[in-house]
Amino acid sequence: MAKVGAQRAAELTGKSKSTIQRAMNNGKLSYELDSNGRRVIDASELDRAFGLRPSETNQKSVEQELEKASALIEMERMKMRIKMLEAQLETSETQIEDLKAQRDQWQKQASQVLITSQFSQKQAEELQARIDESKRRAEERRKQRLEQKMQSFRPDNENAQDTAQGFTFNGLWKRVKGQR
Repeated sequence: MAKVGAQRAAELTGKSKSTIQRAMNNGKLSYELDSNGRRVIDASELDRAFGLRPSETNQKSVEQELEKASALIEMERMKMRIKMLEAQLETSETQIEDLKAQRDQWQKQASQVLITSQFSQKQAEELQARIDESKRRAEERRKQRLEQKMQSFRPDNENAQDTAQGFTFNGLWKRVKGQR
C-alpha cells in the first residue's frame, strides 16, 4: 500500500500531527525510513492503529476524478458514435451515387427504346401506306382489265342479234374463236 508522511497521516486519520509522531516514538505505530531519511507510515498501519476517516477533500477529489472519468468515457463514446455515423453516411452516399447511375442508365435505355419504337411505328405506318397504295393500284388495274374484257365482249354490229336475244353461250364461243 501507499506510504505517507506524518502530516498526510494526520489528515487521513483525523488526528493531529503530534499525535501521529508520539505514536511512532512510543512504538504504537510502526514506520520506515525513506531514501531521504524521513519517517513514512504505511496506510494500512494507520488504519490498524487509528482507523482511516474519509476526508471531505479526499471524497471531493474522488468525485471529481469520477466525473472526469465519466466525462472522458462519454466523450469517447460520442467520438465512436460520430465515426460510426460518418461511416454510415459515406455508405449511404455511395449507394445514392450508384442508384443515380443506374437510374440514368435506365432512362437512357428507355429513351432509346422509345425512339426505336417511334421509328418502328413510323416505318410500320409507311409500310401500311405502301400496302394500301399497292392494293388500291391493284384494284384499279383489276377494274381496268375487267372493263377491257367487258369492252371486248360488248356486242358490235354483227352480234347485235345476240344482244337483242340476250347473251348466249354460242355468241360468246363465236367471239372467242374469232379473236384467235
